[in-house]
Amino acid sequence: MGSGSSDIDVVVFDFGDVISRTPPPEDQKAMQEVAGVAPEDLWAAYWSERRAYDRGIEAVEFWRRVARRVGAEWSSATVHELWALDVGSWIHVREDSAHLLDRLSGDGVRLALLSNAPRDIAGALRHSPVMRPFEALFFSAELGRCKPEPEIYEHVLSELGTAAERTAFVDDREENVLAAQRFGIAAHRYADHAGLESFLDDHGLLGARERA
Repeated sequence: MGSGSSDIDVVVFDFGDVISRTPPPEDQKAMQEVAGVAPEDLWAAYWSERRAYDRGIEAVEFWRRVARRVGAEWSSATVHELWALDVGSWIHVREDSAHLLDRLSGDGVRLALLSNAPRDIAGALRHSPVMRPFEALFFSAELGRCKPEPEIYEHVLSELGTAAERTAFVDDREENVLAAQRFGIAAHRYADHAGLESFLDDHGLLGARERA
């Protein structure tokens, strides 16, 4: 549909690894140095507890669980530094994605965000200039649900007041894309910027104002 009107009313974007860049190695190295434990142990513990963090437990509890898994006794100052480094590592934005969001918004395309993210990152993003074009921001920690659980998609569709077949969804994880497709949502797995632009153009979302 690249040359015609759009069949989509709203585009729902994931944040991590779609709008944001993967946490850079220097941020991860800094966390490892602060943690003072074997990197493989730190990241195994971190990812084992991350789902609960994304679902809504507080940062102090998340880092307490990580510390218990790695056998560490971190001071409150150390936990604060780990927390600050972690939050910062997830909010490095892709310039091409930010430009595309401004372009879509300028063309009158409705935008929403659906991210598996803890409250700390959600709070930061609510004040981010890159989030300015979005009419709604949905975060797993605030909803008590994580993608790809079906209830989170139902909630987003209900809140946006849009039909599944007139909703587009962009995410980098296959399981999240497949879950959206089961609802009849036009979902795209993000791999690169060119592929994302092609998907949006196929649905008549690029240059919509010029074609109107």
